[in-house]
Amino acid sequence: MNREMIESFVQRYLDATGSQVTEKNDGWITVQLSPEADKDLMNRSYYWGFVERTGAPPEPMRFTFIYDPESYGAKAAPPRPAPPPATQQPAAGNTPDGAPAAPGTPAATGDSILGRYFGTTTVLSSGYGRIPSDVMAFGSRRMEQLFGVVKARGRFVRLFESPSPGVLNPYASLGFSTWLCVNYKVELICDMKRDELHSLGINMATGQIVEGFYDRVKKRPLTPQIPPTIHLQPASLSLDRAVAELENFLTAKIGAYDQTWSVEAWRRLKEEWNRIDSYYGELLRTVEPSQKTEVEEQYKAREQEIDWQYRPRIAVSVTNCGFFHLYEGIRTPIDPSR
Repeated sequence: MNREMIESFVQRYLDATGSQVTEKNDGWITVQLSPEADKDLMNRSYYWGFVERTGAPPEPMRFTFIYDPESYGAKAAPPRPAPPPATQQPAAGNTPDGAPAAPGTPAATGDSILGRYFGTTTVLSSGYGRIPSDVMAFGSRRMEQLFGVVKARGRFVRLFESPSPGVLNPYASLGFSTWLCVNYKVELICDMKRDELHSLGINMATGQIVEGFYDRVKKRPLTPQIPPTIHLQPASLSLDRAVAELENFLTAKIGAYDQTWSVEAWRRLKEEWNRIDSYYGELLRTVEPSQKTEVEEQYKAREQEIDWQYRPRIAVSVTNCGFFHLYEGIRTPIDPSR
């Protein structure tokens, strides 16, 4: 995953969460995070719990995503503003007798979020904020965190096709069909491994199953918002029935595979078993009685390792899924009396 791919991935996440870029350079960007992105990345669960309990206005953090550490490290440090003269200290920073507060003395302010809800608090009047930053590189901690966030949020979606203006009619409702799309990962495992991705879609009204469904649907304009003047065609399949139909379809497809890979894997497994049987069988005949138990344990452990490594098996998992509501060319007149 090169730098351009990482930048594109991060930007797509920021756009999806509504975060705003405040500064953009060749090697980094500084972003005003949205509340959603702040919750995902900044690990401030206590703060957001307080905001949700009290109804306080949220104050998301800013964050710098670094793509080129050398460029970011070489950037000129911004000049620090000079502190205001003591005679211009605000009243909140004065001592009880009206004299300006001494340098370094905490200045009382009610402007912080805690101050607005729990009375006056004290903060150091330094005025210098620090924007947290992290390097975005494949394998870095922050990148792995972002991968996890996107994977968790993208496991299930519900999207509507956005019809072109030419098909919209205020006097007719467009009929949308509901498709369940499930993306499966199929792993053919032995001492070698092959991974396959299967995207299957099933029409919840007719039961029609389409392979490569995602490749077809991604060409259509999709939106999470339901378009105006549409209606959904009634579904005849339950979710459980639709999932069972897809699983049966995939099982039959895998069952029709050429099984040569499995036969060859079994052959290599038996060869390895014969090899360790010959080795440990001879060892057990010559080993000292006091060491026999230890050798038998090694023998059993080695058999388990060989079995796990060479035994052919197929693992199927779901990467993500979702409902896609697509326009099928059905129009129904709208009753003006409703």
